[in-house]
Amino acid sequence: MHPCAQAPARRRICRVNSSGQNDSVAVLRRAANIKREMNKYERRSRAPADIKTLPDDIAAEIAGMPTEVIELSDAPSLAPRAPLTPGEVRTILMSLLLTMFLAALDQTIVATALPTIGRQFQDVSNLSWVITAYLLASTAVAPVFGTLSDIYGRRVMIIAAMGLFIAGSVLCALAPNITVLILARGLQGLGGGGIMPVVQTVISDVVSPRERGQYQAYFSGVWMAAGIGGPVLGGVFAEHLHWSMIFWINLPIGLISLATLLPKMGKIPVFHRRRKVDWLGGVLLMASAVVIMLVLTWGGNRYLWLSPIIMAMIGASVALAFAFVWHARNADEPFLPLSLMGGTVAPYALAGGGCAFGAMLGLTVHLPLYYEVVYHLSASEAGLALIPLAAVSTCGAAFAGRTMARAKRYKRVAIAGTSLATLFGIVLAVTTLPLWGLLTVLSLFALGLGTTFPISVTSLQNAVARPQIGTVTGAMNFFRALMASFTVAAFAAILLMALGADVSLAGEHHGPVNSIPAADMITAFRYVFGAAAAMLAGAALCMIMMEERPLAGPVTVPLEMAE
Repeated sequence: MHPCAQAPARRRICRVNSSGQNDSVAVLRRAANIKREMNKYERRSRAPADIKTLPDDIAAEIAGMPTEVIELSDAPSLAPRAPLTPGEVRTILMSLLLTMFLAALDQTIVATALPTIGRQFQDVSNLSWVITAYLLASTAVAPVFGTLSDIYGRRVMIIAAMGLFIAGSVLCALAPNITVLILARGLQGLGGGGIMPVVQTVISDVVSPRERGQYQAYFSGVWMAAGIGGPVLGGVFAEHLHWSMIFWINLPIGLISLATLLPKMGKIPVFHRRRKVDWLGGVLLMASAVVIMLVLTWGGNRYLWLSPIIMAMIGASVALAFAFVWHARNADEPFLPLSLMGGTVAPYALAGGGCAFGAMLGLTVHLPLYYEVVYHLSASEAGLALIPLAAVSTCGAAFAGRTMARAKRYKRVAIAGTSLATLFGIVLAVTTLPLWGLLTVLSLFALGLGTTFPISVTSLQNAVARPQIGTVTGAMNFFRALMASFTVAAFAAILLMALGADVSLAGEHHGPVNSIPAADMITAFRYVFGAAAAMLAGAALCMIMMEERPLAGPVTVPLEMAE
């Protein structure tokens, strides 16, 4: 062999068995194979090989190769990661459930403690900002954390999100005045908004697409538990302990979830790809989101829709959105690639899931008013009457998730579910039912509505490459939050036009609510139920038009969460 080729050949032999198995027999066998392969080539000259001159291009390439010999014990392992055991998958998913419960609980536990907080700080006029600050921050950063998890990895971003959330919780609990509390809620929202997309992305790394819908149903159950238990827990803390307990409770829950999750994160497959971060695109996206959310929160509530302030904010949000789109089209690696929003899956999954989520949240916000005026329920009874909407939608999600694990034509259950929800929404709009009848029809409406969530999420994640799942998941959470805010504002506008009463989006009725005739309220809510039915019809159309791509994974019953 030529001397120039000896060093690379030695280095090649030493690297052969760098997979972590220090087997000297395999090294010798590989060396013999290399020698045998080299002997196959016929010599083209009788001149001794040691004085044969190599071509200039080959000699230059060989000269540029490193000649150091790496010890086998120091070489990085090339063996694939060992697959997660069922016990490790359960541990990871349980810790993710606890993490998401933390963020979901904080969106519901604060509302019932607001009167107590206002009395202590002697400031009632700014109380709404305690909710608004969290909502603005969490919505704006959802796509940011999703994209950054595709660049820096899930472990780094879940630690960052939980760190911000816990730090914000501590500052909220220690806040000496309402201003500090509002700022701390914004910080807490930055963490809470990051938790959602990162947790959903980690699920996609751990569970195959076919099995993923099953576990999405468990997370829907977390939202149901937080939606039902949060207001009750917040009222108990504010009345019998201290309002700061609604924030102190986040510390032990957060630390337990991190202590359970982080040791297992090293075994989760790695799909992120380091690249340059498009910070300008991220700032434009967050700025447009904040302005849009403020418009939807203040419009028709604090300011008239046609007031100069609202019109100027609408113009600013449109300008920022156009600036973001222009930048995304011209950037080499945009923060949110517009190509991800196209195709035959993503736009329909985003729109279908957004319509279903918006309809459910819009009814959840405004139905207590209907219960109080038409059926004369108290505030607590009206809250209990919302349970069918939240609980039964989780049953629909669980049914759709189990169907995805078995059926090839998995989207049919979402088409059937949203179609039935549309039908029951029309029934609510055209009939006046007793309370038990209303709750029954509402439960059937929620059952069909819930089938959309696991199928839209899993189809969306299944349609993109692994290194882009975090980005598209963050975008999904972002559009759902915008759609929910838009629906709440639209339903409130419908009620204002039909009733002429001052109905607050927060459920605090500043006008003479009890003096509104029940017949007028029934008439006004016919339009609300009709709008919800129209949104579910749109969701059904989106599910029909969405491409049904094959799901990876075994066609078996998924791993149970508990044995």
